[in-house]
Amino acid sequence: MSDHLLEIKDLKVSFFTPAGEVKAVNGVTYDLDEGRVLGIVGESGSGKSVSVSAMMQLLAYPGRVVGGSIHFNGQDVLAMNAEQIQAIRGKDIGMIFQDPMTSLNPVFTVGEQLVETLRRHTKMTRAEAWQRGIEMLRLVGINNPEQRIKQYPHEFSGGMRQRAMIAMTLLCNPKLLIADEPTTALDVTIQAQIMDLMKRLREQINAAIILITHDLGIVSDICDEVIVMYAGRIVERGTTDDIFYRPAHPYTRGLLRCLPRLDSDGSEPLEPIEGTPVDLLALPKGCAFAPRCKNCMKVCLTQQPPVFQMGEGHISMCWLHALENNEEVQEQ
Repeated sequence: MSDHLLEIKDLKVSFFTPAGEVKAVNGVTYDLDEGRVLGIVGESGSGKSVSVSAMMQLLAYPGRVVGGSIHFNGQDVLAMNAEQIQAIRGKDIGMIFQDPMTSLNPVFTVGEQLVETLRRHTKMTRAEAWQRGIEMLRLVGINNPEQRIKQYPHEFSGGMRQRAMIAMTLLCNPKLLIADEPTTALDVTIQAQIMDLMKRLREQINAAIILITHDLGIVSDICDEVIVMYAGRIVERGTTDDIFYRPAHPYTRGLLRCLPRLDSDGSEPLEPIEGTPVDLLALPKGCAFAPRCKNCMKVCLTQQPPVFQMGEGHISMCWLHALENNEEVQEQ
């Protein structure tokens, strides 16, 4: 039995389209322990959301897992049937989706949706579930929850809908909380409130959290570890301090250069990453980031870089590290 709450090994997910096979996730490996917060960052199309959708068995057609393994709490997730996976969704694994307006059912009140979740996974009566729903809405900071619970999603503001989604996700005290862009389309004040709420909930129920986001500021504030993904692969992983203060991969450094700095006088322009993400229908033989990398070498175009250990728990996949370590690179 694994010592980790979540263990993903060499996960591969492809979408089989008329144009060909889109390799959305191409050999992802990571683990997560209870009470830890893992951030997953990268450009759109890098495989962040697809990897967790595979974990929840929520892949949209024509996507499917073509390799690797996913173990949650010692159980083989990919071997579960529909009934078994539904038993842990919402109970042991909770997920906050990107858009709460499309995730909440518009024809049912918020209270009815909260009650349905509780009654599916617990032995509570309807009255007990209703009261629990009120308590959770109050916990996530919704004022006057006794009245709000009777309202429909369209009667909530964007921030309140996100809070309602979080309340629904946390009803059964999940062991793992997946937050997929939880602050998208929210103003900065509401974003800060949502992140403060997630911090408090982590402390209260000791849940592990996977935070998928483009916002590196949020990552630096809440995450213990960070995974940087590009073209379906993990190109760097380390502690938050490793990623922000000792970035090793050129792509990670490029992401950080795109951010405005508080210690800057504002005279230097932000430096974007030139070029466009690689076509997942025609992945190159070598490093996928090579066409956009200013340090690209011949070997980068022909061979996938191996995993280099940059320190304890800090890894990076870039041929530059071989040169830094005075290792010989055999070009093919």
